[in-house]
Amino acid sequence: MQILERVAMLVFLILATSSISNIQMVFCSSSSSSHCSTKQSGTKVLEKCMLLPSQDASIAWTFNPHNATLDIVFFGTFISPSGWVGWGINPISPEMTGTRALIAFPDPNSGQVVLLPYILDPSVKLQKTPLLSKPINDDLHQLSSSAALYGGRMATIHNGAAIHISATLKLLPNKTKIHIVWNRGLYVQGYSPTIHPTSVNDLSSVATVDVLSDITTAKTAATDLHKKRTLKQVHGFLNAISWGLLLPFGAVTARYLRHLPTTNTAAWFYTHAGIQISATLIGTVGFSIGIWLGEMSPGRVFGLHRKLGIAAFCLAWLQTMALLFRPKTTNKFRKYWKSYHHFVGYACVILGVVNVFQGLQIMGDQERSLSSAKLVYCLCLSTLIGVCIALEVNAWVLFCRKAKEDELKRGGLVVGVSASAAISDHFKGNH
Repeated sequence: MQILERVAMLVFLILATSSISNIQMVFCSSSSSSHCSTKQSGTKVLEKCMLLPSQDASIAWTFNPHNATLDIVFFGTFISPSGWVGWGINPISPEMTGTRALIAFPDPNSGQVVLLPYILDPSVKLQKTPLLSKPINDDLHQLSSSAALYGGRMATIHNGAAIHISATLKLLPNKTKIHIVWNRGLYVQGYSPTIHPTSVNDLSSVATVDVLSDITTAKTAATDLHKKRTLKQVHGFLNAISWGLLLPFGAVTARYLRHLPTTNTAAWFYTHAGIQISATLIGTVGFSIGIWLGEMSPGRVFGLHRKLGIAAFCLAWLQTMALLFRPKTTNKFRKYWKSYHHFVGYACVILGVVNVFQGLQIMGDQERSLSSAKLVYCLCLSTLIGVCIALEVNAWVLFCRKAKEDELKRGGLVVGVSASAAISDHFKGNH
């Protein structure tokens, strides 16, 4: 019996050893990230490793300063049998846009693990185009890469299946700080990975690591991501209030309040000017935040939104500066100034409203929780449009009524003059 038990134990050890002889394993101490050893086929050892702050992921690496090559391994897990796991390096900033990624997923034809390179540009982030594989041949030169499942059911991809993705990269000289981005998704369409979940845990999967000194700023990167998101929300709120609501409301006061018989001329003018100047100042703050966000995210470009914002900003300040050159009512150039003021004003209102919707679409593509903000803005804008329609109808009714009264007055005056002339002729005839 003891002999059989020893034989069984020996067979078990042989099988266990053979099953892990061709894969890579990382042992990271929870107390110290510097205590780790990584072996590949019993020959290759990676010097350092660290646990990443989300998705139970980790990395291990060896950096060779003499030739600036980096041997790095990423360890992650699948969340779906048809899903994907990927990681990459952003050479510019700690964010998704601009990342050079390696993504592993089941081949749609064979079902085996396939690893392909991708470049995450803004159009992919906004889901305007599918994610297509592209070679990485820029300042982050990829020398080699591979992927393999490990642990559990070795040859199958399932929910919770663990995978490691290895790569050897050639870094720029004297550039040892890298921005690591990682994530995982539920399914793949052909060879195009689809969008990953958008929970806080998924949106904070970024870390900045100095591969030479083993210093990580993952928490700082997550904090920066939160700050950017807050700035985006402030930018959107200020611009929606200024360009999207106050500016149209100021135009409404100029068009309709001036014709009310109980409104003082100076009152409507100062109300209109005060609203428009306030809208311009608030919009300038929102515009400045938008420019700042653009500088903070060099790999992210929203061309149409940026151009519309610049156009609305310039027109708004042209309107504000035009107040300094407003001719008097008796000046012969007054009518030209009014035409310019009306044209530029309405153009600014239209551009502002259109750009608010453009911004809401951009933010809605990135954050799914903005549907309520869109609804609130649409309700406010619809209310303003409804008031404008009611005031416009009322204005036309008053205009038609006044025109009819003027016509009746002119008709009565002609009749009166004719009667007076007949009486005069009558007296002249008698005399």
